Amino acid sequence: MERMTEKHVAKKTIEKLAIVVVTYKRQQLLATLFESIEKLTVAPWRIVIVDNEHSEQTRGMVEEFRTKITGRWGSTVADQSGNESRVVYAPQTENLGGAGGFSAGVKKAYELGAEWFWVMDDDVAVMPEGIERLAKWTDRHDVIQGSRYDYDGGPFYWQYDFIVPLGIPNPIAPSAFGPAGYRVMDTLCFEGGLFRRNIVEKIGLPDPRFFIYWDDTMYGYRASKVTNPIVVPDVVLRRTREIGNWDIAGVRQLNSTSDMNRYHIMRNRGYMARYFMTYGDYRPLLFGLGTLLTAAKELIRLTMVDREHFRTGIVQIAKGWWDSRKLLHDPDWRPMPPLK
Repeated sequence: MERMTEKHVAKKTIEKLAIVVVTYKRQQLLATLFESIEKLTVAPWRIVIVDNEHSEQTRGMVEEFRTKITGRWGSTVADQSGNESRVVYAPQTENLGGAGGFSAGVKKAYELGAEWFWVMDDDVAVMPEGIERLAKWTDRHDVIQGSRYDYDGGPFYWQYDFIVPLGIPNPIAPSAFGPAGYRVMDTLCFEGGLFRRNIVEKIGLPDPRFFIYWDDTMYGYRASKVTNPIVVPDVVLRRTREIGNWDIAGVRQLNSTSDMNRYHIMRNRGYMARYFMTYGDYRPLLFGLGTLLTAAKELIRLTMVDREHFRTGIVQIAKGWWDSRKLLHDPDWRPMPPLK
């Protein structure tokens, strides 16, 4: 009997996996991501490119990428419209932000028949074995967050533990994975998060109203109400965009950000509170304390990392905080509905 060798062993993949990429005016970074996808050791079922810029340059890049992908892996199982191309271009008529882009991308992949959704921004690169590394967890878990390398090649610490009563990430959550080899989490990051179709059916699409910030956190929170999301030590991505930061104790860091982010960090706490109300987790006093801590963190960021934006940053923090209070009392607000 012929001895089984490594080349005869089928590589573990993920059934009907759709990679969902959201991009906006960062063609150079997108090109790096495309190059990394071409080096994957197993083929994804679909790659959905959500273009928030609706750029002819991006369209041309996607067409070239599609040709390369077809040349390497060929066509795939036809979707519901009969299309067999692995690459799907989804231009938007306006900039929907990351939140809207991921909502549109997951919806598109869902309509095509995807069973799994691996979501990411354009400023990352996938590791060649990324799909295989995630695949080993998919038999037992429905929401999986892989680990990442930072821009400089070092490990990227991600705050996987969300303190729900305060509405803030736990800054001192242990970085070790423990004897189980993973940690249960109650959040998610759209920089490499993977989730199954049944989760989308139960909790609905990502909420586009966030525009940017907290949208992935709250999607993971919503998912934790129907399953146990996990974060695993397997490295599946590396970040490709350098961001100014302030190192804290050599492991954690406080990154620089923009005034637009500062506004949405504060404003979107209004949406966060509404979801907590939906699930019975809203504690006004504790949540108010969390809002104070969030504002304090942004003030520290302005002082230590973004000093040149101190005056304008203060204005955006205050404006976002004010607008978040309006959302708390919006009579028309409803949570995203389940799809089934």
